[in-house]
Amino acid sequence: MIQRISILTRYLFRSVLRSLTGVFYLLLTLAFWFLLFNPQQQTPDIAYYQLLIGGFGAALAFLVTLSVAARANDAQHYPLIVRLKSRVEFVTAVLLCSLAITLIFQLLIMLLGLVNGPALTLGALLEIPPIWLAPMLLMATLALHASDFITIGWSRIYVFGVVAILLFGQGLQNESVASFASSLSRYSLNQGWVTTSSNLDNYANALNQTDGNMISRLFGFVFWPFQALAEGITSGHFTANQALAPAILLLYATVLFLLAVDLFANKDLDFTE
Repeated sequence: MIQRISILTRYLFRSVLRSLTGVFYLLLTLAFWFLLFNPQQQTPDIAYYQLLIGGFGAALAFLVTLSVAARANDAQHYPLIVRLKSRVEFVTAVLLCSLAITLIFQLLIMLLGLVNGPALTLGALLEIPPIWLAPMLLMATLALHASDFITIGWSRIYVFGVVAILLFGQGLQNESVASFASSLSRYSLNQGWVTTSSNLDNYANALNQTDGNMISRLFGFVFWPFQALAEGITSGHFTANQALAPAILLLYATVLFLLAVDLFANKDLDFTE
């Protein structure tokens, strides 16, 4: 199995890098470096270096995965699928190829960013792998669900719909939710639903008396690892809780990858010509 995945990964790797897509990502990397890490100016500090290149790697991983998945979705790969013992191998090869291509361009901008850039200490260098690789892997697995290669039916709507709901809920305030609950309480009372009206009114009162923004924190808990990484990088050190952020992101990525594998294994293949 490992040999088949390795062969598939190398095939997709060469196919994408030797195409116009590979040239586009190279130009994109060089443009990002020149604009944000101009060699004529001193890079401010290590936090700037880690944060921007890490963010670039995560965004690039999403785009590269879409490109590799689109290439894998070609009808010319039907013979490859037939020869594989499991479809999981094909999805794994797509993910590994996407990560390999992303790492190459991220390593390139990492080296270019050191030209007249910050002096990396050993501690800062050891921090780089987890804070760069974890978001990169998460964005790559999320991109799989955005591609026609994995999508089955409305699956991408469900996945990104949940993400959109969480993002929307993160911006909710206790007062707005309490006001909405009070409105529903009055409507329920007018309809004669006394018990429901009483429960909604109690819920609105509880929200108004709660210190802090409980609703926002509840929905925002899913995105806490990103906030923890950003705070740890900018402060120059990670607390014990913040150090767990990469592991949580890897857990998210694992769940998304297993879901992608399950979707691909159970879908009727309809590759594009």
